[in-house]
Amino acid sequence: MKTLAFFNNKGGVGKTSLVYHLAWMYSDKGLKVLAVDLDPQARLTAMFLDEERLESLWPDNGHPNTVFGAIAPILKGIGDISNPHVEKIAPALGLIPGDLGLSRFEDKLSDAWPRCHNRDESAFRTMTAFHRLIQAGSQWGAELVLIDVGPNLGAINRSALIASDHVCLPLAPDLFSLQGLRNLGPALREWRGIWSDLLDKAPGGLPMPKGAMQAVGYVVMQHGIMDNRPVKAYKRWMDRIPGAYRGAVLDQEEISPPAVGADPYCLSLLKHYRSLMPMAMEARKPIFFLKPADGAIGAHGDAVRSCYGDFHQLAGRIAQGVGLSMA
Repeated sequence: MKTLAFFNNKGGVGKTSLVYHLAWMYSDKGLKVLAVDLDPQARLTAMFLDEERLESLWPDNGHPNTVFGAIAPILKGIGDISNPHVEKIAPALGLIPGDLGLSRFEDKLSDAWPRCHNRDESAFRTMTAFHRLIQAGSQWGAELVLIDVGPNLGAINRSALIASDHVCLPLAPDLFSLQGLRNLGPALREWRGIWSDLLDKAPGGLPMPKGAMQAVGYVVMQHGIMDNRPVKAYKRWMDRIPGAYRGAVLDQEEISPPAVGADPYCLSLLKHYRSLMPMAMEARKPIFFLKPADGAIGAHGDAVRSCYGDFHQLAGRIAQGVGLSMA
């Protein structure tokens, strides 16, 4: 089983939509996929489920069937994680639903991080809660786990990234996304290094993630298109991405990095598909599964087919990067 987190310090780059569409694509191509919503905003869960189901998952008296319900015993100090509920979305696609209450776990994780240096077993149980939750949720046979996290460098994301074998970085061609890239690269290296040291202090018998969080590459999202080229307003930011990625994430210095389109670390340049997203949300399906009955006719039909090709190619490149075969 491979675990892959999608992470950017800057919000609004289309990260959650990317996770949603890739989860559907991988399941359609024969891989058994588990999507895990570790963003306290729970936007991925809202994309998968309708309001009626969300209301049943988030009742007033407790949320036992969400990620918050699974970690609640640790948060309350009354036990370990409970067995997580996996919502069946499709025969080969499951979801561990998110929860706005997960934000309450931030302080607990912040407190546990330094206590791990003192070989405190309860601190290690807290820090590995997401890892063990994912392992328990994957007992149904998932080959690939896709993890959605929020756009920050907080304790929840640190714990989520420690539970990840690989990290994919969605980017937008703008100043804020580039600055986010420059922030998160050093943070990933720091977390990886500290966790590697802490593994020597971990108690025996407790499943521990390796905390590899190896960058599999980046995806440029929502770029404007004119004659199949990014519009001028974006070009100057796109030209900086390959160098910024090498410096911030790979800790490499390259005098003349390649253009984005020729960069082997660039997994895809994804179009925005602006008019199709509301249609897909209304139909409660990914863009590339829209049918004429959903309103995808004429030029929209062509865009749907183009979207399928884009995501199929992207899914194949990511699968290759994490060591999975895809039909």
